[in-house]
Amino acid sequence: MALPLIEESIDINATPEQVWTVISDLKRMGEWSPQCLKMIVRGPVALDTKTINFNRRGALVWPTTAKVVQFEPNKRIGFRISENNTVWSYEITPAEAGGVTVTERRVAVNGQTSKVSAFLVDKVLGGNDTFEAELKVGMAETLGKIKRAVEN
Repeated sequence: MALPLIEESIDINATPEQVWTVISDLKRMGEWSPQCLKMIVRGPVALDTKTINFNRRGALVWPTTAKVVQFEPNKRIGFRISENNTVWSYEITPAEAGGVTVTERRVAVNGQTSKVSAFLVDKVLGGNDTFEAELKVGMAETLGKIKRAVEN
């Protein structure tokens, strides 16, 4: 069973619009995420936009597809991975000290993913606990890269 929620946050010294420009440019996801090699975006990014994604872990590469299911400019973007039914999202909120807080989340409703995904995570990707720990570390790395891109 998957964790229902995995999340990480980071404060960025920027406006919501500056952060949105970076996180809504899904074709750049391969620059930020240690797991996402590439996202091919089919059309302009908006609600219902579809993507083809190539993920990696060491020498292992696998494709997934997704659809944008949350789209609030300057606030939130999220996409559902078709193969495992998880939703990955980025949310921008005001930070107490100024700037914004960006939170990346992976939601698996009721801790459930597809049977195929659960099997592959268990048998190919080292088990759920190991894989999800890597996802959390990857989120922190992704957010750090987004922060550097926005603030520079």
